[in-house]
Amino acid sequence: MAEVNTGGGGEQKKGQPQKLNLRVDFTPMVDMNMLLITFFMFCTTLSKPQTMDIVMPTKDTDLTEEDKNQVKASKAITLILGEDDKIYYYMGEPNYSDYTSLKETTYGAGGLRDILLERNRDAVAEMRTLKIDRAKKKITEEQFKEKSSEIRNKKDGQVVVIKPTNSASYKNLVDALDEMQICSIGKYAIVEMADGDNYLVQNYQSKGALSAETGGR
Repeated sequence: MAEVNTGGGGEQKKGQPQKLNLRVDFTPMVDMNMLLITFFMFCTTLSKPQTMDIVMPTKDTDLTEEDKNQVKASKAITLILGEDDKIYYYMGEPNYSDYTSLKETTYGAGGLRDILLERNRDAVAEMRTLKIDRAKKKITEEQFKEKSSEIRNKKDGQVVVIKPTNSASYKNLVDALDEMQICSIGKYAIVEMADGDNYLVQNYQSKGALSAETGGR
């Protein structure tokens, strides 16, 4: 608020302008500035980017045959992210000559999550018990992180290969990666589509018409 003091201490000569003492109170402005600073700090905290660890395929050419065969077919599932939020998948090694080996699911209820939870049920059960122990203060947060990492990355654990098509959206990829965390899967990788994968999807969509035209592969 502004305050004007018109009082004069001495006599004022006739014809001279009256002197005004103007004082502005900035206290309300200080309060407003503090509110604005708090607001912007809060917005900055909310807008901090969230990071996610992504495992990419190795380019090491010195891998032994034993290293390459560490992933058992029974523990591997390949997800193909297609157009219009479609997800195709197959278990183990691909059978490009049989389009029925490719299955289709969704991101919704009873879809991808249920499939991953079922295939990774042992790790999911262990993680559930571990979370209960943490909630009951039986283990520290550091112990929880260490043990959860061991559970997710067991040598014989579930492995997921994610292959986005050119028609898949960025949201599809993010949703698929979210499912890895929810389903306690620690071994997963984003891999480019192979020619055989594209052929398998197209043949599946045509219900085998493509293989009938080409005489199979």
